[in-house]
Amino acid sequence: MKVQVNNKEVEIQSNSTLIELTAQLELPLVGIAIAVNNKMIPRTEWESLSLRENDNLVVIKAACGG
Repeated sequence: MKVQVNNKEVEIQSNSTLIELTAQLELPLVGIAIAVNNKMIPRTEWESLSLRENDNLVVIKAACGG
């Protein structure tokens, strides 16, 4: 199935969880935040949140500086 990650189409397995997507995209587990369909998802829910076709995700990476 397909989802949008930072406005890029990504093909993932059906019934993938958010934590599985982070592994597939080789994202770090610290220093990032993820919103699904404009809702921030707490890290404690990443393993249980199943993604759906056409979900829109925004991955935000922490950066140093000001």
